[in-house]
Amino acid sequence: MIDARRLRTLQAVADHQTVTAAAAALYLTPSAVSQQIAALEQELGHKVLERDKRGMRVTGVGQILLRHASQVLAELERAEAEVAAYTSGDAGEVTVASFATGIAVVLAPAITDLSAAHPGLRIQVRDAEGDESLPMVLDGRADVAVAVEYRGAPSADDRLTRIPLYAEPFDAVLPLAHPLASSDTVPVAALADEPWIGPYPGNPCHDVMVLACEYAGFEPRLEHSSDDFRAVVALAAAGAGVALVPRSALRDTDLSHAAVRPVEDVVATRRVFAAVRRGAEEHPLLRPVLDALQRAAGAVPPAA
Repeated sequence: MIDARRLRTLQAVADHQTVTAAAAALYLTPSAVSQQIAALEQELGHKVLERDKRGMRVTGVGQILLRHASQVLAELERAEAEVAAYTSGDAGEVTVASFATGIAVVLAPAITDLSAAHPGLRIQVRDAEGDESLPMVLDGRADVAVAVEYRGAPSADDRLTRIPLYAEPFDAVLPLAHPLASSDTVPVAALADEPWIGPYPGNPCHDVMVLACEYAGFEPRLEHSSDDFRAVVALAAAGAGVALVPRSALRDTDLSHAAVRPVEDVVATRRVFAAVRRGAEEHPLLRPVLDALQRAAGAVPPAA
């Protein structure tokens, strides 16, 4: 009988490439991770991992096991959800990992909603920029993620169930003296020769910016980088360059010295979703959180 904990450990090593990184994600020691993998290999009579120049490589046997592991672990999540529903109720703690704007736009309103409807439910919030929240859910460090996808993103991980929340456009942020500052809309192609300000690679908003520029036929010349959109707007206001910023990130930001204009290109849109481990979506603690996030998302103005 294969121990499910060892399957989770194998998944973590496959995701993070090294035993040390997997151990950190699982809150274990590297020695404990190595012992779990060794015990799994002993049960199977085959190697599931091999070391190469880039870290740990999953063997053919390990790949077969990983394919089945996703289904097995999802069924265990469903079983836990049913047991929890049978025995209890909606008292407990849920950890939600989200990027900063998602916290402000949907998570904070959802917490207000839940405090009235489910007073026994405690929400712990973890700020996780970019796509950090999804590995946190897969590793068990969070129960729910609020994350971002974009057109051209890689296909979804089948270990997760995704619940769409809202979509929002990116606006062009320009210096007030820019020739397009008085235009009704801004075509991204018109900014091809400008210096750009944007998030660091790894942040999905960086990918949206690059993708929008690629669709417009050029590669942006990124001269200034910050994951803080208040800093991005301040730099644009100072004349340092132009930027694409998600509309909700401009709320409560000083825009008195910058011009904000809608862009003409539909590709400049980000889609925000919630995610849980597959099989856990009906857990009696998680279902109210997902429902509250969807209600909060209903108040977000739709993307044009």
